Amino acid sequence: MPQEFDVVCLGGGVAGEAIAGGLHRSGLSLAVVERELVGGECAYWGCVPSKTLLRSGETLEEAGRARTLAASRVEWDVDFPKVSKRVLWMARDLDDSRAAAALMKTGARLFRGTGSLIDLRTVEVGDQQLVARKAVVIANGGTAAVPPIEGLSKIDYWTNRQAAIPRELPNRLLVLGGGAIGVELAQGFARLGSKVTIVEAGPRLLPMEEPEAGAALLPHLQADGVDVHLGDPCVAAEKHDDAVVLHLKSGAVLSGVRLLVATGRRPNFEAWKPAGLAQTERGWLKVDPETLLARDGIYGAGDVTGIGGFTHLAYYHGQIVARRLRGEDARADHSAVPRVTYTDPEVASVGWSEQFARDRGLEVVVSTTDPGEAARGYIADFHEGTLKLVADRTRGVLVGATLVTPRGGEILGELILAVKTRTPVRELADVIHPYPAFNRVLGAALGELAEKVT
Repeated sequence: MPQEFDVVCLGGGVAGEAIAGGLHRSGLSLAVVERELVGGECAYWGCVPSKTLLRSGETLEEAGRARTLAASRVEWDVDFPKVSKRVLWMARDLDDSRAAAALMKTGARLFRGTGSLIDLRTVEVGDQQLVARKAVVIANGGTAAVPPIEGLSKIDYWTNRQAAIPRELPNRLLVLGGGAIGVELAQGFARLGSKVTIVEAGPRLLPMEEPEAGAALLPHLQADGVDVHLGDPCVAAEKHDDAVVLHLKSGAVLSGVRLLVATGRRPNFEAWKPAGLAQTERGWLKVDPETLLARDGIYGAGDVTGIGGFTHLAYYHGQIVARRLRGEDARADHSAVPRVTYTDPEVASVGWSEQFARDRGLEVVVSTTDPGEAARGYIADFHEGTLKLVADRTRGVLVGATLVTPRGGEILGELILAVKTRTPVRELADVIHPYPAFNRVLGAALGELAEKVT
């Protein structure tokens, strides 16, 4: 017999957890269907283990900087089993028992297995049918997108899942893709001792960010020994004995012992496409960006919407959906979604790029500077960063910001609030920043921008 619930949520990742928390003590019954681990991609194969890996490499780099700033001699031996063990520990040893218990403590029922939305109110899990009286929430995320490159399917390549919790340190690692995942893991493995090569089909690194961001990051990757090929797509891949060989369009041939495919994400549409829901041009679940409704009684939350593949955004979506299910007219605001790539230096951004703003008819003014030229840059021995602020001259407000600097993700908070609240640039320029903090660089840039707006 079908089991009825007020709400059925397809996916027990961050969005599903937020919905469960938001519906706690609401009087609404909730079923959560999860085919893998409660907590989702970020906790086990994404943000948490990958940033732990990066931290290990960062500590070695800091030790090396001591040779310039404080020491005559610094030596170490990389203990990769120690790194691997700590990364796996941070990924909860792939054990979701505590996360599952926390979910069920909210009153939600957890159903383990592959769920399929067979009609607009029914999710099938194995031989069980879960019927939603009030709403279905689709929050089952995405997975690594693999390009149709000749021979690639015959190679035992890594995606983020194997690279984020690695059991081995390859001495030569090829990375296909120069987006956030590609550059983070490339730098992390390079600092641990791998010889890393990035192949990016497009003309620049971090193609979703301002051009200045990838340009500023490039010399830092190269300083870590990363070889970068831009604008030269891979056209074929093959296995030669113990080596992976990539053939590039230019005729260049690259060889490594491991290949990481980091060419973007695709939606897990298999679970809900049979219900006939609309998809975006790239295949994501099409939702109203304010209400997150795909159609009456069906919500989308998190990565599956294609609005942004960020854990913090998925959690926010879960909160909005839960509030709506409780009867509030909650609406999502995507004007100030932060993005951080956790390389060293960090790449942090919010809002619109300069070109995006111009394409929408704004009269754009821009201010740029190098955080490395500020006092804290010299103190930290940091060089070659960038700060770019984009404002709407007519309204006198900030619409976008990009930083490449140490602590970039922490500095970004002030700019997120400024974009979201549309704080006048002249007010922002009057903010006092502590000396000699890294965020002190904002003062002069905002002052320059204030002089350019009406």
